[in-house]
Amino acid sequence: MSARLLMLQGTMSHVGKSVLVAALCRILYRDGLRVAPFKAQNMALNSYVTPGGLEIGRAQAVQAEAAGLEPEVEMNPVLLKPEADHRSQVVVLGRPIGSFSASEYYRMKPSLLPIVLDALERLRSRFDVVIMEGAGSPAEINLKAHDIVNMGLARRVEAPVLLVGDIDRGGVFAQLVGTLELLPPEERALVKGLIINKFRGDAALLVPGVRFLEERCGVPVAGIVPYDPDLALAEEDSVALERPPGEREGVLDVAVVRLPRIANFDDVDPLRREPGVALRFVSRRGELGQPDLIVLPGSKTTVADLEHLRATGLAEAIVRAARDGAAVVGICGGFQMLGRAVLDPDGIESDRPRADGLGLLPVVTVFRPSKTTHRVEARVVADRGLLAGCRGLQVRGYEIHMGESRGEAPAAPFLLLARSGEPCQVPDGALSDDGWVLGTYVHGLFHNRDLRRRMLLNLARRKGVPLPEAPEDAADPYDRLADLVRAHLDMRLVYRVLGLEQ
Repeated sequence: MSARLLMLQGTMSHVGKSVLVAALCRILYRDGLRVAPFKAQNMALNSYVTPGGLEIGRAQAVQAEAAGLEPEVEMNPVLLKPEADHRSQVVVLGRPIGSFSASEYYRMKPSLLPIVLDALERLRSRFDVVIMEGAGSPAEINLKAHDIVNMGLARRVEAPVLLVGDIDRGGVFAQLVGTLELLPPEERALVKGLIINKFRGDAALLVPGVRFLEERCGVPVAGIVPYDPDLALAEEDSVALERPPGEREGVLDVAVVRLPRIANFDDVDPLRREPGVALRFVSRRGELGQPDLIVLPGSKTTVADLEHLRATGLAEAIVRAARDGAAVVGICGGFQMLGRAVLDPDGIESDRPRADGLGLLPVVTVFRPSKTTHRVEARVVADRGLLAGCRGLQVRGYEIHMGESRGEAPAAPFLLLARSGEPCQVPDGALSDDGWVLGTYVHGLFHNRDLRRRMLLNLARRKGVPLPEAPEDAADPYDRLADLVRAHLDMRLVYRVLGLEQ
């Protein structure tokens, strides 16, 4: 029997569709159903690597984990990774097929539809339920002709839809009513319920609005889901970085450079949740100050972001802060920026054959046409500076990069022991002579608790301050999310829409 379908679409980007899909995956998983997530086309700079070394959107990896699964490429068959000049790298079934302009991709979409439908059918053959996620808004008139991710796909596979609006960003009634008004009757008929997401306050005050929505739209309001700022789930869109940071005191000041084309910024999420750490994102020279740790995250376009750092004065400020005692960690593109130079002789990433790096690590990066994507297991082999006392620690993470970085540095700080499940002995990264500037290609570095804690303890010891204790085991964030959503979503309606008995 083919899996039942349910699709969540939103009135705009970043209304919380991805999180709600993760919640439904965990709810149905705990109810004993085999459930899988699916997003036909995802535009995101945060991506992840499947066990087989294939690249998908980070949100689908989170949703798979919520469903008790390893992520599969079928869960996100088309991934768009934005680049400079209104272009995106297009990743199909986990492998990049090229860089295309918006108009080129628009013309390409009909050829991708069979791939999308085939991936969905493969999931449906193995699961009881597939929870589908739309992208952006289904009412984008200019994009409807070749839609493969919203109502165009829902109509083809006859998927019922729950429409999600974000009350936290304002105008939720206009969002929901306006979206439905712009849908043709056959698409509007697919919408079986409305969800008001990210609510703060007394839900009783919304009763008149709920009554209005149901009378005006002829569709039930399936739930009013509260906003929970403490949910420890990876964010996918850089829109999340636009929220003002919460006030948090910390003995350690960590500044993350917000690059224009920042990628995989969820690498720093574990630092945000550490007791004693005050994490902030900085975009301008005057915001940097003299933090204890500077993190240069991943970038989709290293050369362009390097140019941005120089144009804004951040490059000079980072180098000065490092010389004045700030520790620096560069991950992937951030690692490449820390070196002496980035070479692109074949024009893989830009039309500049060479760009000078920040010169904090004695390495040179050369871009190659092939993309490296692996799940990795590694071991720390250095024992100084940030990594003092870390030698021998095991590290898990993933690689996504198109460059190779080599140089005159001492032995690399990490040794990769396995890539995509295959044993290997591959050095990774670079560490400055004093040990306080670290570069690596391993995404997820800070998700390794023992390594993260020892690095923070080394920073605190260097500063002469005590680091607060961290709890040993945090509660499962997916269970917390599922409990929250189940309490505020009409699950009887959800099961009825699915055609299943609860």
